[in-house]
Amino acid sequence: MRQAFIGVDVGSTSARAGVFDETGKLLGAAKHPIRVWHEPGDIVEQSSDDIWAACVASVRNAMREAAVAAEHVKGIGFDATCSLVVLDPAGRPLTVSPSGDPARNVVVWMDHRAMEETEFVNATGDRVLRYVGGAISPEMEIPKILWLKRHLPATFDAAGHFFDLADYLSFRATGSLARSTCTVTCKWTYVAGEGGWSEPFLRRVGLEALAADRFARIGTEIVPPGSPLGRGLSEAAARDLGMLPGNAVGASLIDAHAGGVGAIGGRDGSGTEVDVCKRLAYIMGTSACIMATTVEPCFVPGVWGPYFEGMVPGFWLNEGGQSAAGAAVDHLLRSHPAHAEVLAAAKGDGVDVIEFLEKRILARAGNAGAAALLARNVHVLPEFLGNRSPYADPGSRAVIAGLDLDTDVSALERLFVAGLCGLAYGLADVIDALQAHGACGKTIVIGGGASRSPLVRQIMADTTGYTVALPQTQEPVLLGAAMLGAVASGAHDSINAAMAGMSALGRLSEPTRPELADFHRKKRGVHKMLRDLDRNTREAMKRAPGEAPSS
Repeated sequence: MRQAFIGVDVGSTSARAGVFDETGKLLGAAKHPIRVWHEPGDIVEQSSDDIWAACVASVRNAMREAAVAAEHVKGIGFDATCSLVVLDPAGRPLTVSPSGDPARNVVVWMDHRAMEETEFVNATGDRVLRYVGGAISPEMEIPKILWLKRHLPATFDAAGHFFDLADYLSFRATGSLARSTCTVTCKWTYVAGEGGWSEPFLRRVGLEALAADRFARIGTEIVPPGSPLGRGLSEAAARDLGMLPGNAVGASLIDAHAGGVGAIGGRDGSGTEVDVCKRLAYIMGTSACIMATTVEPCFVPGVWGPYFEGMVPGFWLNEGGQSAAGAAVDHLLRSHPAHAEVLAAAKGDGVDVIEFLEKRILARAGNAGAAALLARNVHVLPEFLGNRSPYADPGSRAVIAGLDLDTDVSALERLFVAGLCGLAYGLADVIDALQAHGACGKTIVIGGGASRSPLVRQIMADTTGYTVALPQTQEPVLLGAAMLGAVASGAHDSINAAMAGMSALGRLSEPTRPELADFHRKKRGVHKMLRDLDRNTREAMKRAPGEAPSS
């Protein structure tokens, strides 16, 4: 073996690592769980030390599985969820928790404690909000930091560093305080090309203290993803990871963006140069992100961005998303009376619940396209965690219509398919918004856990009318992170070159019969009715007299 590269992906509940060769072939992978604390009030917290330990275990086990010696590894890259990490000036954890536990120093992306702060920031109407679709999200970092200032001022005042989790991992690996343009542009209101950090904005939202030290606590050195950091792996990090000191470490990416890098630039066998602007990336995990690359900036209400070089160097990025995707499907399945029966049967077959259900559904329907017809009379608006885009409504909630008293496995199958349809219609809403403002592609390249499902891919193709492509690799997110290490090591001179050299497209799902497009068009009409119902019911109860009893 000439050289290998490692990608590390930190998701909502686990850290994963993958070892790839110079062609992008996966040689070995491993994952390790991360502890998550859930508390009342939409509080979700983690520990940065626990996350690093999970990364260490994953890297060591992936290298062992790949049978790759440390001297063959030439670079490593990290990606992570857009969670907030808080450290003191010496790099030690500071609590972000009402519990006061010092280990709990990470506000997870899905933590919605900062709803009031989000509304306050959006009420300013500051011009930087143009670059987040017109309204900031409680998933982003500025509302979370403002919450800390208001509710845990001792932590806010003592903080020496506020990191996006992806940047924390590269800091932990190298000691470099550099931030990635991906993280600060997409989640922190840093506007590349327009002065970077906006001191008037921070002053307007009450965070002038972040500007008082010339932005030292949130990042003064901003570098493109894949840039080599510091002197590579520090002695301590190398000991932890079982790698060599000085090994190249590339500036990080947000997890979905790593999936985009690992997917949209793939070779398609035609021999023509890939036009990334003709491909949308749809990365499905606990949540989902829909990303469009453009040459010129596109301002799309309710869709995050435009972000200059937020993902691919030289291009602008618009980022839509669904706050609950895999999490929504899992919740639907667990809530059904037949779940225990299906879980037991699936374990007996050596598969997971979703694979078990899909096998039954496809056998009954005959093909993936016709399977959608099972959900003719069951409809799901799967917004258990609100709408990220294009409606930018974190208060929206799920609505299910058409349930009866059936409790058998067939009823669970119908609910499952209806949930997949609901996710596809949310994707179509984002695509419509992008198209209306000039950002559009011709192909959706899908990655993440659900991407291997032919049922998911076909429903999305029939709903949107787009070709849905599967990356050749089973792990586009890990591959995208590994590409960062490849670029930092000099094996590729740019992210664009790494995408062309290390990735390719695989199976394609094309839209099927016209009558299925008409079927999905009608169900999308019901989907809109459910959205209107949710909005109207919340408005009605907002005006209702009386307060709910405190628990």
